[in-house]
Amino acid sequence: MKFLRELFRKNFSTLLSMLLLVAVPIVGSSSLTFVLYQNQQFLENLTTGQSLLYFVIVGVAMAFSLVNTTAVVLVTGFYLGWSGFPGMVVAYALAALTGYQIATLLDHGKMLSFLSHFPKVDAVMKELKTDSWQLIFLTRVSPVTPFALMTFVLAIMKVRRWPFLLASIAGMLPRSLFFYWLGTKAQDVFTLLKDPGTGTTGKLLLIALVAASFFGLYYLFNQALKRALSKGAAASTNEA
Repeated sequence: MKFLRELFRKNFSTLLSMLLLVAVPIVGSSSLTFVLYQNQQFLENLTTGQSLLYFVIVGVAMAFSLVNTTAVVLVTGFYLGWSGFPGMVVAYALAALTGYQIATLLDHGKMLSFLSHFPKVDAVMKELKTDSWQLIFLTRVSPVTPFALMTFVLAIMKVRRWPFLLASIAGMLPRSLFFYWLGTKAQDVFTLLKDPGTGTTGKLLLIALVAASFFGLYYLFNQALKRALSKGAAASTNEA
């Protein structure tokens, strides 16, 4: 209980931000559906300039967790087709970098400073940072992990910026390609947002991505814990 009281007292703003990043996309995606329903021609026949503005807006919206990333991919695929996919990748990159910077500014290293008072936890976190590329990729590949929340968590872990960006894009590509393809094949955007209708093959793919993320992260955490305990034991032996 003491640990939890200290955690909330010293990291309230960080934890509140993380909570909001989970809750806000639900409201944001509903709002997106409503806006599109009221303005069904809004994204049709966009000019190049309008398309660029669209990707900047959705990139910032994803960074602040104002919309669900899957909903954005489906809508973009539906309205812009495959010609819009490179812009979607750029929007992801913008969202990741923006979210990373915001988390860094909000946290100011407070979470890691707090965890440093717990040697075992601190040691595991440091070990995980040595596998940062794999860690980032696995958190991104799962379609059920909130994009903005994971950006926040990875940023406060102080993973390096450019490996974070590249691994984020690589991890997002498998599921993004699938949902983008669904968007290009859809007949009605509102039905699509309510029920993407992934089919048996799609469901198996999504289950495979979730399983790969879960077991991959479990392996990384397990290996990090083993290395941390091994180094701790070695340090104790040397001191003795």
